[in-house]
Amino acid sequence: MLDAVVDAGAQRESRTSALDDLLVATASGDRDAFSRLYDETAARVFGLVRRVLVDAAQAEEVTQDVFLEAWQTAARFDPARGAAISWLLTLAHRRAVDRVRSVQASRERDLKAGVRDLDVPVDDVAEAAEIAVEHERVSGALAGLSPAQRECLSLAYYDGCTQSEIAARLGLPLGTVKTRLRDGMIRLRELLGVTT
Repeated sequence: MLDAVVDAGAQRESRTSALDDLLVATASGDRDAFSRLYDETAARVFGLVRRVLVDAAQAEEVTQDVFLEAWQTAARFDPARGAAISWLLTLAHRRAVDRVRSVQASRERDLKAGVRDLDVPVDDVAEAAEIAVEHERVSGALAGLSPAQRECLSLAYYDGCTQSEIAARLGLPLGTVKTRLRDGMIRLRELLGVTT
């Protein structure tokens, strides 16, 4: 029984070493080595990707991407740092997780676009009233700033000037304008009761 366990371990180590050699040969452009590496590992890579993605078609695409990346980046593999199968499975897991995130982001984007395109009845009177109230709040808060801060913020937000344009228009150093804008925004947040 012990001999069988030792023999199985030796076979596994030999197979691991063979895969390492194939990946190293792939790094030097050996197409036959890459073909054998693919034949030996594709089922495991696909299996891992399929468990993460569930969808077989997407799993096939990602598996193809993994082997393309393996072909292109095989030179990064270092047998002293780990086994070839571990390296490939790490690539596979990363690619599969990236695909899940990409699909999720796409769904969220589509949902937001669908909601944005949806015609929602708007109460123009209530919206105008809210804008007027907010305008009064901001005007009152602006009055609480120093004249220098108020001038810089007005040029930036009402006139759409960049920091460099404000500096040129007021004949001030750029650093002074940046400080006035930063301090003015901090004070404005305090006056409006905005927490960050």
